[in-house]
Amino acid sequence: MKITDLLTKETIVLNMTASSKSEAIDELIQKMDEADKLHDKEAFKAAIEAREQQSTTGIGEGIAIPHAKTSAVKEPAIVFGRSRNGLDYESLDGQPSRLFFMIAASEGANNTHLETLSRLSSYLMDNKFRTRLENASSENEVIQAINEKEEEEEIEETSTDDGSGKIVAVTACPTGIAHTYMAADKLKATAKEMNIQIKVQTNGSSGVKNRLTENDIAEADAVIVAADTKVDMSPFNGKHVIEVPVAKAIHEPQELLKKAQNKEADIYYSSEKFSEGTNKKKQKTGFYKHLMNGVSHMLPFVVGGGILIAISFFFGINAADPSSDEYNRFAEMLMTIGGANAFYLLVPVLAGFIAYSIADRPGFAPGMIGGLIAITSGVEGAGNGSGFLGGLIAGFLAGYLTLGIKRMLDGLPAFLDGMKTVLFYPVLAIFGTGMIMLLINPSLTSIYNGLLSWLESLSGANIALVGIIIGGMMAVDMGGPINKAAYTFGLATLESGNYEFIAAAMAGGMVPPLAMALATTLFKNKFTEQERETGKTAYALGAFFITEGAIPFAAADPARVIPSMVAGSAIAGALTTWFSINLTAPHGGIIVIGLVEGGVMKALLYILAIAVGSIIGAIAVGLLKKDLQKA
Repeated sequence: MKITDLLTKETIVLNMTASSKSEAIDELIQKMDEADKLHDKEAFKAAIEAREQQSTTGIGEGIAIPHAKTSAVKEPAIVFGRSRNGLDYESLDGQPSRLFFMIAASEGANNTHLETLSRLSSYLMDNKFRTRLENASSENEVIQAINEKEEEEEIEETSTDDGSGKIVAVTACPTGIAHTYMAADKLKATAKEMNIQIKVQTNGSSGVKNRLTENDIAEADAVIVAADTKVDMSPFNGKHVIEVPVAKAIHEPQELLKKAQNKEADIYYSSEKFSEGTNKKKQKTGFYKHLMNGVSHMLPFVVGGGILIAISFFFGINAADPSSDEYNRFAEMLMTIGGANAFYLLVPVLAGFIAYSIADRPGFAPGMIGGLIAITSGVEGAGNGSGFLGGLIAGFLAGYLTLGIKRMLDGLPAFLDGMKTVLFYPVLAIFGTGMIMLLINPSLTSIYNGLLSWLESLSGANIALVGIIIGGMMAVDMGGPINKAAYTFGLATLESGNYEFIAAAMAGGMVPPLAMALATTLFKNKFTEQERETGKTAYALGAFFITEGAIPFAAADPARVIPSMVAGSAIAGALTTWFSINLTAPHGGIIVIGLVEGGVMKALLYILAIAVGSIIGAIAVGLLKKDLQKA
């Protein structure tokens, strides 16, 4: 079937009058209805708006592809609209949209129709084709441009058969009509330019096309999953997997392919059972998945805000206080940005993205508000309320409450679908989360402050034991959930005014890359030339508290590297607490060591703790690894 069987002169609007997104949708739907392609105009509009709530179909580069698959469609059709001046369609790149393709797929559309609709989406990735549509002076020229494109274009299932590296990918969007194929074409075209081998599986409405085989996946260096809907991940067990929204593959294909080439992604472990005799970790699901979503989105606030706070301290510990003799206006501005704003948002952002992970976009607002209540509504004199404890509870509460509300409203008539996300979900979920948090937060605040008071009372061997645990956890998975749990604990105590545990966490996180860098220098005969080069980079990464710098070594030899790193980091954590090191900055590594409380001597002891942990970790690796000639 040709595209022009679905797009005719009767469904073309060369000079749209709409000046906003809502007006554009209405104008295109009206044209669709006038062409007698719809059973129910209002129901179709509700389906279009529901799709827009999932993510905007303004894909950027001046294109918008509103689409829906619904029983309100009489027969599959396409409406083409062109706005000469462009209009704000909430596009992903923020630019005005000029070309509009509204795609209507009927509930029972056959594969031929769906494949034709998808083919159009792929063609729109061609700049020359878009230019012809923008310059067309009549409906006939639009039809001619499409027909000629179909004649010259032959969609290939894979990109290059040669080139460096081997990458496989899966693309999928909720309706499986437009973004799925646009993302696939963009990845294939960019891979060809970069001389990379790639095979892309498309999970579209007409089924899976170009399915990845076991051999394809086994030979691949990495996997890209660009999807806004569920994808079976079990075939990718043990591979480096990059998971992103489908729009990322359309707008940032080069960045994704570079990451895949360099294996800059965690190794995926399936949640399904492994064969007997294996001892691999399972993929993070449930609690950990949601928690890590919150923590990962919170970290930019920690790093950015924390570094700005640290810089403000260089002007004097009290330089941000207008009543102090040390007062400096610039230091006050840095503290306002980093402390009063970035750090103020830590708990709400944590809670918001935990809820988002559980209930998707409708969970975000109630999660944020629940997190804000956690830190602003506790008991009198309780400072930061229930802090991170309240934020965690608010996030899971908001997420599962929103999920329950979504399921409860599933039975509403179809014409109310467009109101669910903009009215029913936010009102009910925000109300429910807010009321519950207001009721329980005073008790959570008391528990939270009691726990912090107990930690502050620890001394001697007890506090050293906590340092061992925090330091060791930082090295277990080097950026994974255990590492993040230890770091979040350090942040929580930092917020309460206890600066010892964040010092232990930072020391424990700096050790793995520093230890591996040192090991590659001291034991050159146990590492390949490439590993020794990676070791040089690891010196810098470790110095700036980027634990992930040790991951390449851990991935290559986990049985020897991980225990050695845990031992070194645990010792570093124990020493920092034993030396009573207090650090007021949450991130920065070497650049914030000067902020250790107690002057030069304490700073030197902190460096000593990190150095001792790094040396012990390096020696342990050197003793455990065999010479390359003997391996």
